[in-house]
Amino acid sequence: MTDQAQALRQLASTKFTDSTRSASRGSAKIITVSSGKGGVGKSNFTLNFALALKSMGKKVLVFDADIGMANIDVLMGVSSRFSLYHLLRKEKNIEDVIQYGPGDLPYIAGGSGIVDMLSLSEENLNFFISQIERISSEMDYILFDTGAGISKENMKFITSADYCFVVTTPEPTSITDAYALIKVVHGSYPEVDFSLVVNKAGDESEARQASEKIILTANRFLNLDIKMLGYVTDDPFVVKSVKRQIPFSIAFPTCEATRDVKRLALRYLAVPVPSESGPLTGIKGFMQRWLKRT
Repeated sequence: MTDQAQALRQLASTKFTDSTRSASRGSAKIITVSSGKGGVGKSNFTLNFALALKSMGKKVLVFDADIGMANIDVLMGVSSRFSLYHLLRKEKNIEDVIQYGPGDLPYIAGGSGIVDMLSLSEENLNFFISQIERISSEMDYILFDTGAGISKENMKFITSADYCFVVTTPEPTSITDAYALIKVVHGSYPEVDFSLVVNKAGDESEARQASEKIILTANRFLNLDIKMLGYVTDDPFVVKSVKRQIPFSIAFPTCEATRDVKRLALRYLAVPVPSESGPLTGIKGFMQRWLKRT
């Protein structure tokens, strides 16, 4: 296993060194959406945030990276014929495994294929990288909806991406678990760029109170500056949309939650993009970091 890991790291070095200059040009930015605990509405946020970006002219791909509770397709009321598993086994190419949900939103179902990413042969790894690079050049953003909590799979996604959105709610246990996630990740990979999203908030005041508990604690004990990206109101139309298996931004385009997500997406797009002279970003940077953590 050690020899295989060394070989993969050597492959990463060889494959990405020559292309570093062009890595951040024409390559999708990679965002992981994570949470300290389940039940905070992370997947629902990911889905509607992606749709908000798409409505603003951005090309977005959603990647369901939750091994145990993959449910992006359920929230959209669609079924996935193929998944990441078929791509990793070279049974299908990237165009085959990309499915389309409401609003023509492209997504890739993950399932057991996420585990398979940890033990790929060199041949299958080369195929996977070439396929992801191909679609990445056609996307502005790839959103990875990870599982809740701290697992080795989640850690690899969070620490390999360009940005990490941590979704929490105003509930004390959710706040505590969100901070715990940030603390563990930051302890090993201090370069990870975190942003907070407060979901199911009663109003803006409650959302800010919840986020400030994490922001102030992280600043005091971790010497880490975290920004609040925004909040989504605890809107009854969200529950109705889940029951109908239609994203709330499509089912109820004028509800509070939809307005909040669009406002949040606009705020995110206003954030300056890292210059090409900075750290390696996009899918090349993601795969390079992923391989180093293998």
